Amino acid sequence: MKTYGIIPSRFGSSRFPGKPLAILAGKPLVAWVVEAVGKAKSLDEVLVATDDERIAEAVRACGGKAVMTPSSLPSGTDRIACAAREFCAANGGAADFGDDDILVNIQGDEPLIDPALVDGLALKLRTCAKWDMATAVTPVKSAADLAAKSVVKVVVDRDGGALYFSRAQIPCCRDGEPDIASGLYVRHLGIYAYRGAFLKRYIEESPCDLEKTEKLEQLRALWMGAKIAVVRTDDEGIGVDTPEDAERVSRILEHRSV
Repeated sequence: MKTYGIIPSRFGSSRFPGKPLAILAGKPLVAWVVEAVGKAKSLDEVLVATDDERIAEAVRACGGKAVMTPSSLPSGTDRIACAAREFCAANGGAADFGDDDILVNIQGDEPLIDPALVDGLALKLRTCAKWDMATAVTPVKSAADLAAKSVVKVVVDRDGGALYFSRAQIPCCRDGEPDIASGLYVRHLGIYAYRGAFLKRYIEESPCDLEKTEKLEQLRALWMGAKIAVVRTDDEGIGVDTPEDAERVSRILEHRSV
């Protein structure tokens, strides 16, 4: 039984080509992510799943482990599964990761990721067998975010499980304006933990109509009947999507190192 932290990292980006190699406060972005994830106490291995040798070289240069994966893989989830299989085959000869292994998918553009959040997701699956996956949410803080299609909202049940994810405003307030301060409105953060057995099932399924309509991978899991645990955090995180984001995050990292 092992817990893997896997960081998908591709060179191609429509808004920011070569983003993983962008230099922030003296180091490549991907190196900062590896360093942050490496501080999580629950992980047995931290891997970067990439399709570009330049990224792999940068990972190795900072003492990390890189696994080469095909460029043709359809999603980040497929990439982490592929990387885990390749790593297992090269280190011990296992044909696949174990059914009871935990695989945490961490975005490669989150150098400020809180290691405690990674641990929290892994712990959720370790301590309760009913969950197939775990993911994170944080409170919606503005009406603009609630209305934005770029911000994914989540409805949560009484047991802390995800009922639905949508780019639309959910739940819909029929009468009047939504009360953002109520705590009812939460936004999704793009980090997932998968139980090994479920991840194997997931990548064998084709995208469902809900996933293709909303462009949200996690809807395939709900469509399959998966139980997705929701971990709440107040840390919204700061991702690097553009060169301007890189400059802003670089300043934060420089301040932290002083």
